[in-house]
Amino acid sequence: MITLALSKGRIFQETLPLLASAGIEVLEDPEKSRKLILPTNRPDVQVVLVRASDVPTYVEYGGADVGVCGKDTLIEHQAEWGTHGLYQPLDLRIAKCRMSVAVRADFDYANAVRQGARLAVATKYTAIAREFFATKGVHVDLIKLYGSMELAPLTGLADAIVDLVSTGNTLKANHLVEVEHIMDISSRLVVNQAALKVKQASLRPIIDAFAQAVSASV
Repeated sequence: MITLALSKGRIFQETLPLLASAGIEVLEDPEKSRKLILPTNRPDVQVVLVRASDVPTYVEYGGADVGVCGKDTLIEHQAEWGTHGLYQPLDLRIAKCRMSVAVRADFDYANAVRQGARLAVATKYTAIAREFFATKGVHVDLIKLYGSMELAPLTGLADAIVDLVSTGNTLKANHLVEVEHIMDISSRLVVNQAALKVKQASLRPIIDAFAQAVSASV
């Protein structure tokens, strides 16, 4: 049995065409089903639904053989746990967005940085934020949040946020502006290294089909 770890939402939906290229069809809609393990049209392949931040952990420790997660999730996972036994063969070029610094529209970020101010920065992505500001030589106090990041500058909790941005509409609706682009984000295929050896005959065709589908879409 091959177990694929996915998170609900955009990554799940954008992975479906890649699965189709490998001849795999998920038989139930995760938004309508209460099941956490979904069957596919292949009796030897199943999908487990986990939180996006848990995908690398499930794959690394063998709860799943393969998974799909964002570059941001992988960086944070590696900073906290390392990535022993986790193979990253493919950038799938799906679920694209960017990691950015954003502030209130009336906050002079450039001047604060220029004057060497110590900034309070709210983020879920502490490893990425820490590395980014350290490289710039900007002193920051990181505040770990898990959601509604836009509230932090509006309530005075933080001067800035580091968060994923797709269209930017949520920032605009909350009177925030992007002031720094940190990196582009897309989703990666991750594979358990032990599974790749033991289940190579089953896993390799799936990985190759994904690779061909990605190449065809470029």
